[in-house]
Amino acid sequence: MANQKRYLWFIFIVLFSPGIEPSTTKEVIRVPVGVVLNLNSSVGAMAEKCMTMALDDFYAKHAHYQTRLSLLTRDSKNDVVSAAFEALHLINIENVSAIIGPQSSAEAKFVIELGRRNHVPIISFSATSPSLSPSHSSFFIRTAFSDSAQVEAIAAIVGAYSKWLEVVLIYEDTEYGNSLIPYLVDAFQKVGARVPHRSAIPPHYNDREILKELNHLNSTRARIFLVHMTASLGSKLFLLASKAGMMTEGYGLWIVTEGLSTLLDPVSSRTMDSMQGVVGVRPYIPMSKELEDFVLRMKRFRFRKSSKITGVNLFGLWAYDTAWALAMAVEKVGIASTVDLASLGSGDRGQNLLEAILDLKFENLSGNLKTFEVFNVIGGKERIIGYWNQKKGLSGTTTKTTF
Repeated sequence: MANQKRYLWFIFIVLFSPGIEPSTTKEVIRVPVGVVLNLNSSVGAMAEKCMTMALDDFYAKHAHYQTRLSLLTRDSKNDVVSAAFEALHLINIENVSAIIGPQSSAEAKFVIELGRRNHVPIISFSATSPSLSPSHSSFFIRTAFSDSAQVEAIAAIVGAYSKWLEVVLIYEDTEYGNSLIPYLVDAFQKVGARVPHRSAIPPHYNDREILKELNHLNSTRARIFLVHMTASLGSKLFLLASKAGMMTEGYGLWIVTEGLSTLLDPVSSRTMDSMQGVVGVRPYIPMSKELEDFVLRMKRFRFRKSSKITGVNLFGLWAYDTAWALAMAVEKVGIASTVDLASLGSGDRGQNLLEAILDLKFENLSGNLKTFEVFNVIGGKERIIGYWNQKKGLSGTTTKTTF
């Protein structure tokens, strides 16, 4: 139960926040919080904006609260060493109470250890690798779900195509890509599917090297391909698969995992055209009034000339929820004790903040993950074709609006 508590069942509030009594003092205490993102990426730019919006909304709603989070944002430059360096600087020099991030699973692996050694909570909304387990590192909190949560939904899709029960796994040769493979293999075995071929593609591969790998897979008899990659490498893969004649109608079934399907918005229209017929899974998020308002505000922001934001996706919602929840936890610790809030991230005080975050159980903007939606790329656009959850398995479309 303790391990589950640190997983997705760590639920946040966004707009309806019961339980915390307001502070009676007018003194405002600034609490430094580190943020480590790849600021040159669309996800990093979007997350930074979403967290700023979250704190603006939170303190507009709770203007009488005693504490204020001060976000100290650093650029990881999509590099493991840079992420670790920035995190260490934030811990040792800036004395942050917690760190939100870093963005990738590979970066998070090292920063999590820094947090454990220094008793500073590391809170990630985007490091979804199953190998990064909060049960193995007490100061790591994942506010996203683990990639392993989607494997049963993917296996159900494969099982529905009983004509072909051999699946080729094509995945990114990184911490993010490799860690999900054992879970996928186990899930496929449960529906009677085999995995005769695997293709691990490093992010640095050029077009010629990727095309060579695709031509090899093209020579096999397998006709179900499962792609587990980030948007940058996945976009390149599908363009080359189309060039190799592997995306034609009737060739086979291509499935993408949540990591790529959540990020389809940033890909070019040319890439979307090459993905004709692709099936994907991602969390189902029912539209609410609060979510609709959030999306509209983000759309207005994205049209600014200086914005790198191409759209709003689940990672943006998780970033928003994370900042909101951390602001609430810091206030909760501050009014419950007389500790020096400016140095919450050290010793027993870091433990107090960790426990306050884990004790939060609220409703959030991104919803409580119970269902995955299944979509099909048709004519360069996504069309919802069904849903999956553990109780009902695969089911048909619903009339409810989704995000």
